Amino acid sequence: MSLRVCVVGASGKLGRYMVRHALDRGYEVVAVCREQSVGKLDEFAGRITVIPGATDDREVIRRAVAGCDGVLTVLVPWGVRGYSTGTAQAVIDHAPAHARRVFSCGWHITRDGQDVYSLRLRAVVAVFRPIARLLRVADLRDQVEACRRVFASDTPWTVVRGSDLEEGESEGLPVWSRHVGDPVLRSNRTRRVDFALFMVAALTDDELIREAPAIVGCRTPSALAASRT
Repeated sequence: MSLRVCVVGASGKLGRYMVRHALDRGYEVVAVCREQSVGKLDEFAGRITVIPGATDDREVIRRAVAGCDGVLTVLVPWGVRGYSTGTAQAVIDHAPAHARRVFSCGWHITRDGQDVYSLRLRAVVAVFRPIARLLRVADLRDQVEACRRVFASDTPWTVVRGSDLEEGESEGLPVWSRHVGDPVLRSNRTRRVDFALFMVAALTDDELIREAPAIVGCRTPSALAASRT
């Protein structure tokens, strides 16, 4: 099935992996990234359409998602001016009604409050959040608000919550669970290329509509242990 797919935040590592996976599936790709980052997409020259601009610019997003069957969005909480929230809202509002909206974030996002976080993860978030905001580098609360708006939307959305990421060759499609703290997720490791693979696969997986899957690498010890039970 040939789809027209928009990748919002295409110039980053995760975004470029998503572009590659989408092209490998024969999809038509529209990429959105900041103007100063367009050069990072040179490897795809002639194969994708690039629309430069801020991802929270509603007019940029409106043009980019027109006619798309799916939108893959990297939610990054850069700065302290609601960048993630503005990006998410623009995609929610402007993507065609039928288009699948797939967003990326971290495990710290919770949909129903039933996630159980390790002491380490809670400590990292507790330390990073005030320091990043003080330095005006990032605001995790912005990403929380962005996802809250996605969860409240009646559009066909999926929020993919990634574990700790590492580089390396693909291990295959990650496994997922609804709640952080479930045994299958204990290894807390996913290859970045496979995070992107899950994002692209979610475009055509109807079981993931209005789900917030937390993912882990399919070859991690916890995933392998779960497959044997």
